[in-house]
Amino acid sequence: MISLGRTDTSVIGRWWWTVDRWTMAAVALLVAIGALLILAASPAVAERIGTDRFHFVRRQFIFLPPALLVMFAVSLLSPKNVRRLSVLGFLCAIGLMVITLMFGAEIKGATRWITVAGITIQPSEFVKPTFAVVAAWMFSEQRLGENFPGNTISLGLYLVVATLLLLQPDVGMTLVVSAVWFVEFFLAGLPLVWVLMGMVVGLGGLVAAYFTFSHVASRVDRFLDPAAGDSYQVATALQAFHAGGLFGRGPGEGRVKLVLPDAHTDFIMAVAGEEFGLILCLLVVGLFAFIVLRGFARMLAEENLFVLLATSGLLVQFGLQALINLASTLHLMPTKGMTLPFISYGGSSMLALALGMGMVLALTRKRYGQEGWR
Repeated sequence: MISLGRTDTSVIGRWWWTVDRWTMAAVALLVAIGALLILAASPAVAERIGTDRFHFVRRQFIFLPPALLVMFAVSLLSPKNVRRLSVLGFLCAIGLMVITLMFGAEIKGATRWITVAGITIQPSEFVKPTFAVVAAWMFSEQRLGENFPGNTISLGLYLVVATLLLLQPDVGMTLVVSAVWFVEFFLAGLPLVWVLMGMVVGLGGLVAAYFTFSHVASRVDRFLDPAAGDSYQVATALQAFHAGGLFGRGPGEGRVKLVLPDAHTDFIMAVAGEEFGLILCLLVVGLFAFIVLRGFARMLAEENLFVLLATSGLLVQFGLQALINLASTLHLMPTKGMTLPFISYGGSSMLALALGMGMVLALTRKRYGQEGWR
């Protein structure tokens, strides 16, 4: 048995005594619950579409070990190396997004996926965490040196990302990226008048999206008036929660996965609610809240602006993605095809979330003096 003492100066030893082990434990529990729910929800979906019963299970479990390895490896990095990795990852993801728009396959009216070396990936998933860190770097450099146009560069990068996302189109992810960018800008010292202008522009963007994208208008109309269109998935999910009650019907006893098309992705919490009840649902919500609040709590005494902004952006992205998925499933907002972090099926999502959480673990590690800041 390997023992890591406080005097151990190896890379792993220093990592073990400086990383936030409570956050790691919460993420590990989320991953375990996700694996359990994929085993519960995906076989029925695979059979319904005529493929092997464990098709989605195998694919998800193939991505799981690399994702955990990515999270661990990234958590070892210093803030400087997190920044370097993010710049490289951001440039690669942007390049792949452009290639996807030119050569990617259109699925359900959207061009978001491309096949690389026999593996289908969604490049926009990797833009979210890397852009959050790159934007934080630009904002912090603006504050450190007024002659550096960090705000302008960050705005330009945001416009590039938003344009590429809207061309796919992916309005939901555009909103998430916009919220992350705006929060970081606000924390960096955005003047109040610009905050108000940003809110007005944001509301204008939502109205424009409604009149520009037919699928957005359809989802909003169905949310406001369920009789105006097909609300089958949302109605079925709500019935599943009601049938599950407090303790659920029991593992494998659910019925919603037999009829719900997206039971393994966007509506996987409906499967959790029916088979395991309100108890598991509250546990999942509690884990998301704990990870986000724990991260912000560790930032209260943070003196490095880049670390503060980057961590805040990554946590807002993580929490907002979970909130959108849960709210859509419960019919608290219009439906949006967004995965539940570490729970829903999706290889690209799993790897990108692991990358982002690895960055959070790296940036929230305890450090002494100025080691690794710049």
